[in-house]
Amino acid sequence: MIKRTAFFDMHVQNNGKMVPFAGFEMPVQFKGVIDEIKRVRSTVGVFDVSHMGEFIITGERRKEFVDYITTNSVASLEDHQVQYSNFLYENGGIVDDLLVYNLKDKIMLVVNASNCEKDFNWVMKNKWDDVNVENISDSISQLAVQGPVAEKVIAKLTSYPLEKMPFYYCAETKVCGIDMVISRTGYTGEDGFELYFYNENAKKMWDEIFKAGKEFDIEPIGLAARDTLRLEMRYMLYGNDITQDTTPLEAGTGWAVKMEKKDFIGRNALIKQKEDGLKRKLVCFEMLEKAIPRHGYEIFADDRKVGEVTSGNFSPSTEKYIGLGYVDSPFNKPGQDLFIEIRGKKKAVVVKPPFYKNATHK
Repeated sequence: MIKRTAFFDMHVQNNGKMVPFAGFEMPVQFKGVIDEIKRVRSTVGVFDVSHMGEFIITGERRKEFVDYITTNSVASLEDHQVQYSNFLYENGGIVDDLLVYNLKDKIMLVVNASNCEKDFNWVMKNKWDDVNVENISDSISQLAVQGPVAEKVIAKLTSYPLEKMPFYYCAETKVCGIDMVISRTGYTGEDGFELYFYNENAKKMWDEIFKAGKEFDIEPIGLAARDTLRLEMRYMLYGNDITQDTTPLEAGTGWAVKMEKKDFIGRNALIKQKEDGLKRKLVCFEMLEKAIPRHGYEIFADDRKVGEVTSGNFSPSTEKYIGLGYVDSPFNKPGQDLFIEIRGKKKAVVVKPPFYKNATHK
């Protein structure tokens, strides 16, 4: 049965166009995708991301356990630091990408909505006896407040000194008198905060955030705008740009893989792949002709097929047609000319990420 988040009624009241997504009925757009992208890039917008999954890990050895099941270095995390990481299969393929929150007496893992059940089963399969794992996804609502003035909006609602919170850190504090986790994170490239709280507080939080953001023309933002905003920053989407058939080294997130850790699931496979040399890489490319590169379209260098598009769209922030795709070596260096099969071969060029250079956080 399809689920609804605690904000469903608010989306309908705001004329949200509701569609099925990752087992939920979610707003794909409100005013219009281009307007919503420009709102987030210029002032501030609000995303309902309550469909994401949250797992709580407790126990004395929680850090060691999460260090073993993820690629990044959990041991190095400071209190209330947040970290981008991956779950891997033994063969190096990606189970999911996720955020690791090092909270006061627990670790919270935030996983992709479409992978929530699969991820939880995978974590439980690898669970150590002396740690506890709880899936709290169904009881948690999450809002992402994103844009250059996001701090000014949330500062009206909390006494916590947000100006002292660095990028990729969080706090366990009160906002609008409600206990929650708030982090300086997001999926847009802009400054912003993600707020995690219990479902029963959803309406109050929605109303208070929109009241606080009224002077900045705050607006609700749908999934379609979120997808383009993340693409403009080269942030990856599981199921498109990363899958069980791709590794973090191929995807360009080797910085989130700490090979020096003595052990983590998938480590041996990545060591071998590094030794053998990467045969393909995920690249950014811009179209030199007016055409949208769609997921699955073939990529050519001269007349030779060298890859496939994973994500693509028109970027309102750069006014260009952009895409991501896996391209074989040696055709994946910036400046390389490519051709995308879009009703005939259309010319493109490999560029350095991100596509959008003026975001608040790069």
